[in-house]
Amino acid sequence: MNSDNNPPTRIYKFFSPTAQNLENLKNHVLYFSSPRTFNDPYDCSVTPAIRIPSDDEVELIRNQYLKDEIIPERIRHQTRQKTTSQLREMFVKSAGDTVDVKVKEFNEIRGVTCFSEARDDLLMWAHYGGSYRGFCLEFDTSHFGKLQKVKYSNTMPVFDPVPILRHEFEASDFMSIFSSKSLSWEYEKEWRAFHEKAGTLYNYPAQALTGVFFGPEISPATFEIICLILQGQNENVLFWKGTRDKTQYKVNFEQVNYISHLQAVRDGLVSTG
Repeated sequence: MNSDNNPPTRIYKFFSPTAQNLENLKNHVLYFSSPRTFNDPYDCSVTPAIRIPSDDEVELIRNQYLKDEIIPERIRHQTRQKTTSQLREMFVKSAGDTVDVKVKEFNEIRGVTCFSEARDDLLMWAHYGGSYRGFCLEFDTSHFGKLQKVKYSNTMPVFDPVPILRHEFEASDFMSIFSSKSLSWEYEKEWRAFHEKAGTLYNYPAQALTGVFFGPEISPATFEIICLILQGQNENVLFWKGTRDKTQYKVNFEQVNYISHLQAVRDGLVSTG
């Protein structure tokens, strides 16, 4: 698994063999889903804990509030009058409210599409690859914009209230919320791309697609449809046929060359009689 925030050179996306997925393949598009459709109810919907600030940090924020003319006079007056303990409680709540608003806005508007570093994981094929009857696309990451690596943990994120309340917290810093998942999902080895609007179809360049891995249980018809689609659009895409290993719990992939029926007839490989 890639150990840092630089994406690997290749990433993978699994699909069931549906008509819509085949149409998207033909059109070179990826769909950015709303996080509300995800199968993990925690995904993109966690509420990070807010770290309790020290006395010195509370006073630092107090001074910031008193100097900041953007802060309403009512709030500044409260800031002058409250004790350090009272301010600490107020600041933690304010930072938490800010984060809650960001999470709500994201889930109402933004779109997400998910990739994996793994192409042969059995659970990925079972959950996302149509129970081994689907296919997995291999992409060259140099053709994509910024990708966010998903971090896995048994605990939810904890945010520092000081930069949030001092307006030093960038919007991009909130993205860590939307790339945090339970350790239960670590097998996915996930990377994510985000879009400003959910329900968007993104057209990727044909050369971004470098390979197709076919599930061991894919039907001959689906296999041929995919090969015909891609051979007419990108002659450099490699095809890899999956088979179930006979001695281990794993899927083996072997590169295959697809020849259409018409081409086979032209080459004399198939009799027309």
